[in-house]
Order: sequence, then structure tokens, then C-alpha cells
Amino acid sequence: MKKKIALVTGGYSGEATISYRSANTIYTHLDKEKYEVYKIDVNPEGWFYEGQDGSKTGINKNDFTLDLEGKKISFDAVFIGMHGTPGEDGKLQGYFDMLRLPYTSCDAATSALTFNKRYTTAVASVSGIPVAKSVVLFKHTGYHAEEILSALQLPVFVKPNNGGSSIGMSKVSEPSGLTAAIEKAFKEDEQVLIEQMIEGREFTVGVFRSNNQITVLPITEVEAHKEMEFFDFEAKYGGKSTETTPAAISDEWKQALETTAKKVYQVFNCRGVVRIDFIFNAKESRPYMLEINTIPGQSAASVIPQQVSAMGGNLQSFYSQLLDEAIQKH
Repeated sequence: MKKKIALVTGGYSGEATISYRSANTIYTHLDKEKYEVYKIDVNPEGWFYEGQDGSKTGINKNDFTLDLEGKKISFDAVFIGMHGTPGEDGKLQGYFDMLRLPYTSCDAATSALTFNKRYTTAVASVSGIPVAKSVVLFKHTGYHAEEILSALQLPVFVKPNNGGSSIGMSKVSEPSGLTAAIEKAFKEDEQVLIEQMIEGREFTVGVFRSNNQITVLPITEVEAHKEMEFFDFEAKYGGKSTETTPAAISDEWKQALETTAKKVYQVFNCRGVVRIDFIFNAKESRPYMLEINTIPGQSAASVIPQQVSAMGGNLQSFYSQLLDEAIQKH
């Protein structure tokens, strides 16, 4: 008997458009011989299942069930294909935990922690994982640009503390640009993180757990095109970057990245597949962790599908592994 899977997408943030792209890839590659898949759109207007004919049916939020043609549909597991709030920050995970419903992502605590970049780097730092020097600002307390510039060396990256897809992010190389960058980030979040730039090459590493084994996917090097100052939203989704999988690096660098990625996965008690971004500093010969994406993109422009392919796998089998792991661990 096929298991009933809710593929949850959408969201309440600007990342919803990316969520829909990811969900389309996931839906296409989920094994329909094993699963009955119901795409559930969670958005500010409501939680809906959209049928093949375009009709919308509301989800019963009391038990996350669906009434279709007089039949009550209960789900065996949830595949979370939502970036941003409430699918990546622990809110939906906590809800599903209360319903005792398995899902394919990190748990509520890990999701909430890693969604906050400042808390993530703090935990990484005390665990011996190298991170950039940084300052966090809160909208309600104000700030002084002079104090920031005395604490950090330019250039710096200014970004919303919560969120992803590099929305609201800026690179600041001159003191005169700091205030505008901070205000831009505050439009996306109540907290802003300012990080000192680390010189080096950028890599992103997919990691997942299956059958009690942590596996590191082939490493991807990310290079923004010369006209792009850094790997921002346009570089990620507008074809303004080059991604090389597997990365052309030495065995020493590969081992350092894989070892650090596994340590991050373990320290943060991750589940499912995550993507961890690093800058590798050649002078120090070590990777600095930038951030953890607990629900990495799955669209055609995303890294994880590239890495699965480079490993010799296919998305249908990979997604089945993620679902099987979620259901078995429940």
C-alpha cells in the first residue's frame, strides 16, 4: 500500500517563489509507485491542497488532514519543500512534532537555531568550528556605525540575521556604504548580522543521514561572475554564477571540508539533507563556516540535485531515502 505524503511548499516570506520551484522538482521525482503525493500550499491566505483540476481544498489544521470526496486523508509523512518561515525556522516542525507526524528536515530546535545566523555562528564557535568575526544589530536598540567599524575590518557583509537566498544582503567596502546596507537588511528582518569578509574560495557542501550513516555529497565550488561582487540572489537564481561539481580541489582541501561538514552536521544534530556554506582560507588552510541551510533548494538551479547526480545517484532514489529515514526514525 502506498504511503501518503504531504509535500509542503509556499511560505510567508519572499522565499516562497523559490519554494515553489523546489516543490516542482521534488514532486516530479518522488516515486509515484511508492507514494501518493499531495502538494500542500501554505501561504498567508491559508493552507490548501490544489487538485489536478485547479480546485483548492483547505487543510484541517487540527490534525493536518484533508477531506476529499467524502474521504479523510491522513498523511504518513511530510516532505518539507519550503524555504523561509514557517517551514525552515522550526515553526512547522514543532507543529508536526505535536501531531507526531514524521517530516524530512531537522527538528524544531535545530531549525530555529540555524535560521538565526548569529546563534548558529555562536554555537559553531564554541564547538571549535571556524567562523567569521561578526556583530549583530537589533532594530529596537539602534546602532553606531563608528562602533561597528572599530570592531570589524572592511570589507564586511551585511545581511538579515534570519532568512536565506541572500535576500537583503550587501557587501560594504567603504565606510560610507555601511548605513544604507544596514537599512536595506532591516527591511527584511528585525535583526541584522554584519560579518567581516574572509578571503578565500567559496564552497557549498551537501550532507545527509541515511541508515545511521552521515554521507557528504560531492563538494561544489561557487564562483560569482566578475560583474557580481558576491554570491547574492541574482547570482544564485539569475545565472550570474558558475557552480563546479565536484570542485577541482586537492585531497587535503577535500578532506578538510568533508570533516568540517560532518562535524557541523553532528554538532547541530541535523536530520535529512542540509547544505553548509564555507569559505576556504588558503593561508590558514582551513574552511570557515558561513551558514547552514536546513532545507536546501531543490530547483533546477540548486546545488543539491547537482551533487546527487555527481555522486552517481538520482533524485527519485535520494528523495525516497530521505522519506524512509524520516519515517523509520519517527
